[in-house]
Amino acid sequence: MTAIHPISLATWNGTLPAAEQGVATDALEAGHVLFMPELRFELSEAERAYLDPALVGKSKNVSYDPRSGKLGGLNVATMKLDDLRALMDRFATSTRALLATLLPTYGDGLHQAKTSLRPVEIAGRTQSWRKDDTRLHVDSFPSQPSSGNRILRVFSNVNPDGRARVWKVGEPFEAVARKYWDKLRAPLPGERGLLAAIRVTKAVRSRYDHYMLKLHDAMKLDPDYQARFATATHPFPAGSTWVCFTDQVSHAAISGAHQLEQTFWVDVRAMRNPNAAPLRVLESLAGRKLA
Repeated sequence: MTAIHPISLATWNGTLPAAEQGVATDALEAGHVLFMPELRFELSEAERAYLDPALVGKSKNVSYDPRSGKLGGLNVATMKLDDLRALMDRFATSTRALLATLLPTYGDGLHQAKTSLRPVEIAGRTQSWRKDDTRLHVDSFPSQPSSGNRILRVFSNVNPDGRARVWKVGEPFEAVARKYWDKLRAPLPGERGLLAAIRVTKAVRSRYDHYMLKLHDAMKLDPDYQARFATATHPFPAGSTWVCFTDQVSHAAISGAHQLEQTFWVDVRAMRNPNAAPLRVLESLAGRKLA
């Protein structure tokens, strides 16, 4: 099972000794979850209005692009969008400061992507099997190929009622990949280019992206695998923050509401141990370059 690696850090722009930074980076790259139980992202009383599930309607989150300032996924047009944008931007800024403290060696290999606010209770939410995040999976974006770059995410539980965000956690990535590898269909001739041409994907999927998406689907569609880890749960309390490579950690969010989330891309070449990356694991199984 995935290990939880606790870190004593209570401020977003705090400091860590270099030795602790190295230990945190090695734990993260080994597929562990970095857990900061005291790192709270504070919301003002006015900002708590944005925790209303009506904010997103049928969507599951509000999205924010720190580069453009654009908000997406909103259902309510009369909200004070500038205040919501300021909240999301403050979280985006805080996560950059946090990763500069935790993972300074990534440097220019770390690229910030979108920020999300998830105000809806996940337990009992009706979703297609592919979008059902209560099923164990590793992350792969269907429309946005990574070309082998890592998916690193920062999560913060901002639930105002003190409720935990509960995850299931599974086994190490290499064990999952070996379990399903022989069942993963290879891309058909011309398939990846066609998907880009008809704009199903924003760019041509690498072979790595193809296999990661097939692995994501195989995990979610396997009831025996899901049942195997039914009790492998970990609660992330309100007021806590955690970080992991979600393309590597087998995870599922099974209950909880009111979460802020920040996605980063990480260049494999910036890692201390590039061979631990899913790209390198799948290439070892395929016997060829995949991106």
